[in-house]
Amino acid sequence: MTDDGGQILRVVAGSEDARQRLDAVLARRLPDMSRARVQALIRDGGVRIGGRTIGDANLRVKPGEEIEVELPAPVAAEPAGEAIPLVVVYEDAHLIVIDKPAGLVVHPAAGHETGTLVNALIHHCGDSLSGIGGVRRPGIVHRLDKDTSGLIVAAKTDKAHRALCEQFAAHGRDGRLMRSYLGICWRAPDRTKGTVDASLGRSARSRTKIAVRSDTHAPDVREAVTHYEVLEVFPVPGTAKGLGGGRSRSAQQLAGSASGGPPLAALLRLELETGRTHQIRVHMAHIGHPLLGDSTYGSGFRASAGLLNPEQAEALQALGRQALHAAELGFEHPETGEPMHFESPLPEDMGRLLTALRGGKD
Repeated sequence: MTDDGGQILRVVAGSEDARQRLDAVLARRLPDMSRARVQALIRDGGVRIGGRTIGDANLRVKPGEEIEVELPAPVAAEPAGEAIPLVVVYEDAHLIVIDKPAGLVVHPAAGHETGTLVNALIHHCGDSLSGIGGVRRPGIVHRLDKDTSGLIVAAKTDKAHRALCEQFAAHGRDGRLMRSYLGICWRAPDRTKGTVDASLGRSARSRTKIAVRSDTHAPDVREAVTHYEVLEVFPVPGTAKGLGGGRSRSAQQLAGSASGGPPLAALLRLELETGRTHQIRVHMAHIGHPLLGDSTYGSGFRASAGLLNPEQAEALQALGRQALHAAELGFEHPETGEPMHFESPLPEDMGRLLTALRGGKD
């Protein structure tokens, strides 16, 4: 322990470390620290070999060398904590899972410097945050849009942050991570199940929007894949009774048969294979089925709102946001390796809209 409350760690290089980069050796031998954190410590003069301060992360290590790493005491978090109520689904020494309400911004940014999930987590977690990057703050691994409700996980340690980031970077393709959402879209896709594979990047028309891009080699364009399943279809009021249990219905029924009536909206289960900004919202708009209440990507469907009956229109107005909820989250615990799985029920505002679309029946 140093005089200012910091900590000194010592690593003796072995034969397997010979001629390896200093930052790589330390990141491997100190699993609680990311390589970026090690590099920052080297830049700040916190790493010594034989009493000599080392400022070069690329220095090649020799077997038998004792490497001394000085960790400063974690500084107070920026931004400050705020006593914002949270629905905690799960918490331990390594991570916390929150059921985020609609309207809560995840991370401070221009126009939202306070009142965010990060502010709330700093206040809630307090000293249990071990100092990610040398600062007592939660490690935000993924984000939800301000007006999307549902499950989100944050790391409380450097090690958990790094491990969870690796899982999210793999996008579930290695079987460790899964994320699914419930969304209500206009009309109904022609098939009960489908995949939208369309790369996303900043819109050329509006820098605040995301758009499907064909110039896939551009530096700001990234692969994006969304899988959807139609769970339920709601006909235009007065045309037919609702079509129940969407898993076994034919494409003809989904498109609107004589017995089923033309579809007004549909409840979807959406699973992310990648996690891009506004991905579900943009992909659903791209295939002609934007989410109800999405004023950014669904403005072309305002006429469809005229088909709603008074109860449905009132429920949609009360929703006041895109009809999207992060309902399931699964990942491998970063410390124990245990599979973790969480579910969140539909919030009241989306539940009310569904009830209205079903003709007043839950």
